[in-house]
Amino acid sequence: MLKMLVYTNIKTRLRSFFIEIGELSYFTLRFLKEVFKAPIEFKEIIRQCFYMGNRSLLLVGITGFIIGLVLTLQTRPTLMEFGAVSWMPSMVGISIVREIGPIITALVCAGRIGSGIGAELGSMRVTEQIDAMEVSGTNPFKYLVVTRVLAVTLMLPLLVIIGDAVALFGSFLVESVKGNVSFTLFFNQVFSSLEFGDIIPATIKSFFFGFAIGIVGCFKGYYCSKGTVGVGIAANSAVVFTSLLLFIIDFIAVFVTDIFYDL
Repeated sequence: MLKMLVYTNIKTRLRSFFIEIGELSYFTLRFLKEVFKAPIEFKEIIRQCFYMGNRSLLLVGITGFIIGLVLTLQTRPTLMEFGAVSWMPSMVGISIVREIGPIITALVCAGRIGSGIGAELGSMRVTEQIDAMEVSGTNPFKYLVVTRVLAVTLMLPLLVIIGDAVALFGSFLVESVKGNVSFTLFFNQVFSSLEFGDIIPATIKSFFFGFAIGIVGCFKGYYCSKGTVGVGIAANSAVVFTSLLLFIIDFIAVFVTDIFYDL
């Protein structure tokens, strides 16, 4: 009896998961269809860009600064054992720009922006504001969803660049105190070790990270269930689902990049 209940529970969860994946795919196709239709809400896109970028800038900066400090403090003793402490700026620069900066910034924004979008659109759905927009002849999908997804997609790469810069500065402070390394020497080694093959893939996948955060947050909020409980569920599930999707996208990006490096 217990095995049957467990089997039924797993089957139900898998079924609901694949149904949600299908609905999200349809939601994404609808976005791709609406994004090229006139009129384009430029003012709302700019407003959302300012709102999302400005509200997330401090959190991204603090997170990047701490990452730079911790990464350098944790790695420096190991490099000292092998007499390779001079490689610290190159190692930190490549690690942060290639992988740590984009994925950590995306996860921070998933918690800050994704949950905010899910809660905002969810509350609008619960209070029937979206229904009122549909009745009045306004396209709520165009005004609410398209603008927010485009804003997150455009702003996340900028936030990643800022987060990377602050993380490298945090690493420099540790090296300046521990190893008496000058600002010029540190960043000369960082930039000499970086290539376009490091920067371009990281930048490209940042756009995909932003698109994933925006589309999942809007999807969860736009189809939020009725009641105040549904708003909390929409915000929470937006963060969880987006975080999982970010790791999947990151794995695909690293896999594809590795193939090109082999070629």
